[in-house]
Amino acid sequence: MTLTIATWNINSVRLRIELVKDLLKGYAPDILCLQEIKCEDGSFPTKAFAEMGYEHIAVNGQKGYHGVATVSRVPFAKTTKRDFCEKGDSRHVAVTLDGGPHEGLELHNFYVPAGGDEPDRAVNEKFAHKLDFLTEMTEMFGKRRTKTKNKLVMVGDLNIAPREHDVWGHKQLLKTVSHTPIEVEHMDALQASHKWVDVMREETPEPEKLYTWWSYRAKDWRAANKGRRLDHIWVTPALAEASGNIRILTDARGWERPSDHVPVLMDITL
Repeated sequence: MTLTIATWNINSVRLRIELVKDLLKGYAPDILCLQEIKCEDGSFPTKAFAEMGYEHIAVNGQKGYHGVATVSRVPFAKTTKRDFCEKGDSRHVAVTLDGGPHEGLELHNFYVPAGGDEPDRAVNEKFAHKLDFLTEMTEMFGKRRTKTKNKLVMVGDLNIAPREHDVWGHKQLLKTVSHTPIEVEHMDALQASHKWVDVMREETPEPEKLYTWWSYRAKDWRAANKGRRLDHIWVTPALAEASGNIRILTDARGWERPSDHVPVLMDITL
């Protein structure tokens, strides 16, 4: 059985619900993880998803900011949320699947803080928050590393483009938040915390460029093509061989009133 998981920073789920419907109709993932939904739990468009067959929904919302949601055709056995850094931000939701060959698979949906503009924790509280958030993620998953059979998936907008070919200009962006060496160090530590496999890069090694985000500031995003790979799909070693067929839906950046991020899909076959 193949399970298809999609992740997308939607930048307001209510504003772009028609785009979400187009994605679900056109690609039919079993599970969709959304970030930056920008609404409280009670304002999430649950009915619209249920009408399309996505009746199992886990939301960690926040009015006007942040927020994550996981919608699924597969039932959940368990749903959890964690308040990282005790900030009260809604940036994480996790579900454990119930039934079928994927029973027990644990899926974590994250929206890591962007970090502001100045890559210096001493003068930029937002950047300090981002680094602390990543450290707390690393500690959380590190405590579970001894369980080598853990079937974990981590997806979301991690707001870091770690590798040289995950950005349009490596040298130009070394002092730009999302690609600085200290952020990459923190992400490397996170990846090592549970021997996470970066499925996108496992399937498409460097030097091929991979982007999932293009700024709204570009008049012609496609012509400029100044992208970054900010959205990620990682799996633990127990799922590595079963995971693949990554699709980055670049054309979604050109849809009407788009998000600045595009959906990424992956299959897990067990």
